[in-house]
Amino acid sequence: MADRRFHRMNRTRGSGEDPMPLASYARSKNGTESSARTDVSCVDLFCGAGGLTYGFSREGLRVNAGIDLDPACRHPYSANNDATFIQRDISDMEASEIAELFTPRTIRVLAGCAPCQPFSTYSQRYDTRADHKWGLLYEFGRIAVGIMPDIMTMENVPAIKRHRVFGDFVAALEHLGYEVWHDVVDCAAYGVPQSRKRMVLLASLHGPINLIEPLRDEKRYKTVGQAIGRLRPIGAGESDPKDKLHIAATLSGKNMARMRASKSGGTWRDWPRHLVADCHRVDSGRTYPSVYGRMEWEKPAPTITTQCYGFGNGRFGHPKQDRAISLREAAILQSFPKSYKLVPPGEEVHFKLVGRLIGNAVPVDLGRAIAKSIVRHIDEKAVKPRNSTGKARRTR
Repeated sequence: MADRRFHRMNRTRGSGEDPMPLASYARSKNGTESSARTDVSCVDLFCGAGGLTYGFSREGLRVNAGIDLDPACRHPYSANNDATFIQRDISDMEASEIAELFTPRTIRVLAGCAPCQPFSTYSQRYDTRADHKWGLLYEFGRIAVGIMPDIMTMENVPAIKRHRVFGDFVAALEHLGYEVWHDVVDCAAYGVPQSRKRMVLLASLHGPINLIEPLRDEKRYKTVGQAIGRLRPIGAGESDPKDKLHIAATLSGKNMARMRASKSGGTWRDWPRHLVADCHRVDSGRTYPSVYGRMEWEKPAPTITTQCYGFGNGRFGHPKQDRAISLREAAILQSFPKSYKLVPPGEEVHFKLVGRLIGNAVPVDLGRAIAKSIVRHIDEKAVKPRNSTGKARRTR
């Protein structure tokens, strides 16, 4: 009964922006891929800047298209991935439209990371029941019911597991015959130079599936120093003339004094009393010691958020230089390559916009781990295409 929320008919279609038929456009862009597996095709819902798609492609899984409502995602997604970017709200799309994006007669993989703000620890301080994003996971499930892909994967914040929508989602998949695995993982154990806890779900119609084994030895985790240690030194408010994303936010005189008083891995409690912010003197502010903190050179970074470019927004101070981390450093700590393009040529870099793209992204190396898990499953279970024509059944 749990899957009833995922069935709806006669949906209103969005206007879209792509003049070609979606399926032919998606496949035409991928027609020259030589390293990708020819027996698998993928579609990435809520694709963002392309972290998951890029990770999949690095492991030979061909992603035909990424779908996201945010127009800012178009450039980074298209400039770095051989896949079509489709600016649409999946709430306004039929499952049949998305089904046509898969290459016919391939093993179909549907991936997605519904926007997680309603499920984050921070958002639990507010009443988010009216937030439309609570329903996006139901929309993801509706699409899955209509397409019945061979394999599905979802990445989200750990707190989502506490909510009814997640239980309904899993129950609906199991009702359809999927074997479902999910767990909270630390991205640092999968090669990401960042301690980022995420809930990962994998589901298959072809038998049990699970994520590959993590690194068990924390001494082997990639560190901040290993990730960004070779970038050009810059000061607060400066940028690298050869890389406009390697730019650090300015600091006020008082915040520069706070930065210089901060120790790597320390807290604002290390400062002279005259530098401590008033909000930290009261009891409610004493529980946030990492705010205005420096990262540690020999450890993974803390979770990279959408406001990671601000010294006062978390432990985002550079371990050695007197500034917050740059946007490029933040992207690298999300395991994007240094060459990843996030801003169109000639356009100004806006911290808030680029920070949002980076902080909301699926870390590339977590995407690679998910892709490796899918490839292993396909090979171990000898999964074959189900003679799919790309069509989807209508949902109720």
